[in-house]
Amino acid sequence: MNSLPQSARLLDVATSAVLAVEVQLRSAFRSVMTHSAKRDFHDIVTEHDRASEERISEVIFKQVPDSTIIGEEGGSKGSGAVTWYVDPIDGTSNFARGIAQWCVSIAAAVEGEVVAGVVFEPAAGNLFSASLGGAWLNGAPIVASSFAQERQATLLTSFPNVRNINDLGAQAFDAQVELLRSFLAVRNLGSGALNLAYIAAGWSDATLGLSTNPWDVAAGTLILRQAGGAYRGLEAGRDISPAHLAPDYFAFGAGADYPVLERVARTLSAQSSFRPRAAAGGR
Repeated sequence: MNSLPQSARLLDVATSAVLAVEVQLRSAFRSVMTHSAKRDFHDIVTEHDRASEERISEVIFKQVPDSTIIGEEGGSKGSGAVTWYVDPIDGTSNFARGIAQWCVSIAAAVEGEVVAGVVFEPAAGNLFSASLGGAWLNGAPIVASSFAQERQATLLTSFPNVRNINDLGAQAFDAQVELLRSFLAVRNLGSGALNLAYIAAGWSDATLGLSTNPWDVAAGTLILRQAGGAYRGLEAGRDISPAHLAPDYFAFGAGADYPVLERVARTLSAQSSFRPRAAAGGR
């Protein structure tokens, strides 16, 4: 059983780590920068992603030496009891092109349970955070409240992206049409972590993701759940635990009843059960 004091301390560390990269990222945003491809030309990385992860790692290891850091760019470092999931810039394509929807996401897990998480949106000054004691936006408590029906609700999702289309073919477009017809609006922010944080803050209603990685969602899962929302991690269409390690997911705020979203998410996850997972260090 993890303790509230430990959770609060790890949240303090995560917060100090995201704030340690605020100035460098805000300075780099909308500047001239180069980027390179990782998995393919749709999946890019900049020098600022790498520099941000390096600085975050320095802060974490200094304050919690007994750590393991699993980062999007640097893979796994250390072998300590506290596991950190770090996405130094979630929404790199937005960041590189000057679109303001990107963030830094850091989560701490102990014995497989996420106990602290921060999603920081520097361009907007939004600091979403959670510990075992609650969830907050810039220090004020938040509540994930969604509209009851899909026809009233806004769905935030990057589905279908190129990888989903390669995995699922025409089925991806069929599912997209069903979601578009069922929800009031479907929007793509370009950041899975922000999708979860916005739902936690009550700014949107639901999200869906496929072929994701823990650094994309770990912080957001805790923030959403501590704000009263629900997160369902899926593998081959079935719920798995811990949910932040699942490749697929759907999530929503309190009060939501979204049968189409659940059916589509479980069906797509089941159809994609033979996909290879991305290795640590890949998006």
